[in-house]
Amino acid sequence: MTYERFNKIIPAGNILIVTNAEYNDLVREQLPEMPTANILLEPQRRNTAPCIAYAAYKIVSRDPEARLVVAPSDHLIINETEFLSIVNDGLSLVGSSPVMLTLGIQPDRPETGYGYIQADKSKLTTAFNREFFKVKTFTEKPDLPLAKVFLESGDFYWNSGIFFWSVSTIITAFEQYLPEIATPFEDGLGCFDTSREHDCIEEIYSASRSISIDYGIMEKATNVHVLACDFGWSDLGTWGSLYDQKEKDKENNVCIGDKPFLYDVNGSLINVPKNKLVVIQGIEDCIVVESDDVLLICKKDQEQRIRNFVNDVKLEKGESFT
Repeated sequence: MTYERFNKIIPAGNILIVTNAEYNDLVREQLPEMPTANILLEPQRRNTAPCIAYAAYKIVSRDPEARLVVAPSDHLIINETEFLSIVNDGLSLVGSSPVMLTLGIQPDRPETGYGYIQADKSKLTTAFNREFFKVKTFTEKPDLPLAKVFLESGDFYWNSGIFFWSVSTIITAFEQYLPEIATPFEDGLGCFDTSREHDCIEEIYSASRSISIDYGIMEKATNVHVLACDFGWSDLGTWGSLYDQKEKDKENNVCIGDKPFLYDVNGSLINVPKNKLVVIQGIEDCIVVESDDVLLICKKDQEQRIRNFVNDVKLEKGESFT
């Protein structure tokens, strides 16, 4: 869906997908028309900064004047017409000015599962009949009291994780704020779109640290702007947001896969494998997810703790269960 959405305004040859190497077959199955050279396979998990650096340096080797929009593939966007209009305007802005742009979503609840962007309402740029504010701060997922403060202030937006910049602007930012990532990619420019690319990326990733683009660059840069948007957005990377979007039964439960036997269960999301007999009794507002050899049960309003659970499992059981 993400590919098809962007393909309405961006030529297919200009769309790149960055994903872990283990998902190569899945991407090819869903998008058989994608050129092999446009599927960038990461050999290891290194968060979003190396991922974006990989794409940026490959793109600059093809077109030093390129403008980029970076978008996660697990987002639901309901109003595509408005979204694509925003994308066109965002690309125009970063093509005419050395700024970095992110899209902020107007919050409607004190959500603890999203990061937040604070806009400096005193620093406004008007272009394309839209208001672009200078970014004051980025804040990672807050606790509930702080999320309520953000909502009441009116200056904070959910961080959509959708970014715009020219390729020269983002590479300059990597050189300034993450030179340890920029230097090996710079040294490897000659390997892109050649038979040496795979080995080059293996070497770069093996030496690269794991860091997000938000923490590594966006929080430090002084030329970041935010555009407040409303196009029916949801980050389906969380179980809670998936629950919000799916149809509920009369007890407000969402069941994915074969429906289990439920007794006195309300307001919960249950995702279990098909053809597996599951019986659940006496829970409310919970997430129940089984995948392979892992079973997760937690409260919906505590979903942000899942990353802590994952870290604990890694320490005790190693990587095989995560």
